[in-house]
Parts: sequence; structure tokens; C-alpha cells
Amino acid sequence: MSTTPHSAPPGHADEHPGLLDALKGQPKQVWVTAFAAVIAFMGIGLVDPILNTITEALHATPSQTTLLFASYLGVQVFAMLLTGLMSYRFGAKRTVVTGLVLIVIAAGLCAFAGTIEQLVWLRALWGLGNAFFIATALSVIVGAATGGQKGAILMYEAALGLGLAVGPLAGAVLGNISWRGPFAGTAILMAIGALLCVIMLQRDGDKADRTPIRLTDPIRALKDRNLLMTSIGSAFYTAAFFAVIAWAPFALGKGAYYIGFVFFGWGLCVAVSGVFVAPRVSAKFGERHGLMGAVFLCAVVLAVIAVGTAIESDALIVVGVVVSGLVSGVLNTLFTGAAMSSATTVRSVSSAGYNFLRWMGGAVSAILVGHLAEWFGSDGNPAMAAPFWAGALCCVIAVGFLSLRPKATTRTESEFEVLEDSVSAEGPAQALDEAELEPHGDADAVHSRA
Repeated sequence: MSTTPHSAPPGHADEHPGLLDALKGQPKQVWVTAFAAVIAFMGIGLVDPILNTITEALHATPSQTTLLFASYLGVQVFAMLLTGLMSYRFGAKRTVVTGLVLIVIAAGLCAFAGTIEQLVWLRALWGLGNAFFIATALSVIVGAATGGQKGAILMYEAALGLGLAVGPLAGAVLGNISWRGPFAGTAILMAIGALLCVIMLQRDGDKADRTPIRLTDPIRALKDRNLLMTSIGSAFYTAAFFAVIAWAPFALGKGAYYIGFVFFGWGLCVAVSGVFVAPRVSAKFGERHGLMGAVFLCAVVLAVIAVGTAIESDALIVVGVVVSGLVSGVLNTLFTGAAMSSATTVRSVSSAGYNFLRWMGGAVSAILVGHLAEWFGSDGNPAMAAPFWAGALCCVIAVGFLSLRPKATTRTESEFEVLEDSVSAEGPAQALDEAELEPHGDADAVHSRA
């Protein structure tokens, strides 16, 4: 069978809808899921402004406090492997709601934690809920949204950016009252999101109508070289991403409001660039070169933050952190699009495999950032710039893996169109499980399946 994809009109493959186009006429289940996604992503940056406060209040070390990210992401990594199986056995709606309920429980109990160890374990439960929600929510939005996959991804990345922006701001405002406040606030908001999802999301269809998914399928999906190289590249980039999130508050050493507003600016840049800049980068340079160029630029920005940390320039650190948000917004959108477009198996399975490696990079980074500073320090003084230099190196390695991606795209545009037709005819839950669809046109014009 030939491996030549359908030809497309010039520029067609890289065309992205605008945000207003993506928002028009979306069904209520897309809006509800997007709202819940904003709250879920708030959980990532929520603790940034209160890291120093928690460290002091619970008599912890910086390396212990960064475990709040590590436990959250570590559990999320391995739980990603369960998301496809959960969605198959119980349906997308039940999986999403289960994830949200777990987040509500974990965030609520975090507000009553008395030790750093309790917080770390509860953040692990939070990560489990987040895994069930995040991977399934993306599939629900892609399947239910009007305007095709690219418009859906634009909405998803807008929710991601908004959550990353609002999270630190909420953490600063509520954390200024008490470090327990941000956790309680998140629990309340997520409870509202869970209730809305119960009421408004489309009811799950019969299990017999879903494509069977095995526990090992997400790992098997990574046999596809395109998806594997994309996922490994994303893992190294995500390690750099979390070096900024987890260590910049310690490098600055400021109060909750200061850190909160810095990361509010960072998150706002993630949102704006993910929605408005990323489509232009993809259109001008193509997905492949756009990704590689943006990751290399991320390495440069991390180096600037490292220099600012070494010379103790708060201004340089702040500028570097905020600018890194612009680069991360582009990368989040392009990486998500590349992963969703390169798979040769069921979309939810490919998403789980991709997210497994992606968040593993973040988990390892969150574990090591504090230790790196200690290992490279001297006379009991940590090398505060070391985590940022390591993040810059990770970005360079990511460029290397991305350069190994096959130049041809595995999934063709015509298959996206078939997916959209299936959404209209069968509803999102079934359409998402039918990613291996009969292509339009001559079979020889489509990639052979693994």
C-alpha cells in the first residue's frame, strides 16, 4: 500500500481557525468541559504563589515542597495509561466526572492538611483525578466541537492558558489570607464544574458500541515513530516548562502577591500566544519547523533566566519567566496538534500514550529541580541557577528528538473530515472511539496502518 497522503491545497494543512471562529456555535457540552478544564489547569499554577509560604508554615525544605508538583504529576503519568481503558469500560462522561470528583475531594482535604507529607499524598490523589479528566476532556472537546480538530484544540489550549493565568492569581489572593485558601477555593469551583458536567454532558452510550481498549494500548501506540518522537520531545520540553513553574518562586524568593502576579502574566502570555501566535507560527513555518524553532527559543529564554538567577537580577528573572509564557503557549498548541495528528490508532489511546511521556518529563523535573540546586551548590548554598540551565539543556535535547520525526504526516486531513461527519451522525462519545475510520477516496492515497 502506498504511503503517500492525499494532497491538499497549498497551506491547507497548516490553516488554523481564529479564536472567534472556534467559539461560534459550540454545543453546551463543549463549554461545560472547557470550564472544568480551566479549573483543572488552575491546579498546576495554584501553588506557585504559596510555595514559600507552605515551606515556612509546614517547616519543609524547597526540595520537599516541590514534591507537591512531583506527586501530582507522577501519579498523573501512570494514570494516563488507564484513561483509555476507563473511557472504554465506563464511558467518557463517567470518566470525566470521576476525575472531577477526585479533584474536589483532594483539593478540599488539602485545605485541612497539617504536614507537608499529607499535602504531597493529597496532591497525588489530585493528579489521579486530573489524569482521568484531562485526557478524556480533550477527546470530548475534539469530538463535540464544531469546526474540526484544529478549532477544538484552539479552545482546549485557550482553557489551558486561562487556567494557568487564573491559578497563580487565585493562589496569590486567597493565599495572602491563608495558604489553605487556594485549595478550598479550587474545591468549590471544581464541585460546580463536576455538577455541570453531570447535568449537561451527553449520556454515555452502550459499551458494545465503543472500540475495545486494552491497558497496554497507549504504550503500543508509541511504536509509531512520529508519535514517539513527538512525545519524547514533548517530555523534555515539559521538563523545562516545570523547571520554570516549580523553581522560579524560590529563585525570586518573594511573597504570594509578587509571585502570583508574575505567574499571572506568564499564564496570560501562555493563553494569548497559544490562541493567536501559534496558528501564525504554524502557517508561516509549518508544524515541524515551528516546533523545533520554538523549542530552541525556549532554551534561550531558560538560559536568560539562569543568568538572571546567577547575578541575582529579579528584573531579568521576571522578564524571562513572562517571556517563557509566550514560547510555552506556542509549544503547547503545536505539540498537542502534532500528537493528535500523527497517531495511527484510536485517538484517545494515542492521547494517553502521548500524555504518559509528556507528563513524565514534568514529574521527573519537579522531583529533581530542588536536588539539582543542592548537588551543584557549595558550602551549603544551593546553586539556584542550576535547574534553569538543566531546563535549557532539556530543550536542546528536545530539538534533537523532534528532528527525528518523519517528515510525512501519518493521519490525513480527509480522515479528520470523516471524524467530523461521525460526530454529527453518532455523537462525540462514539466518534472519538472510531479514530480508525474508513478514509475517503482511493485506499492507496492513505497511509498503511500499523
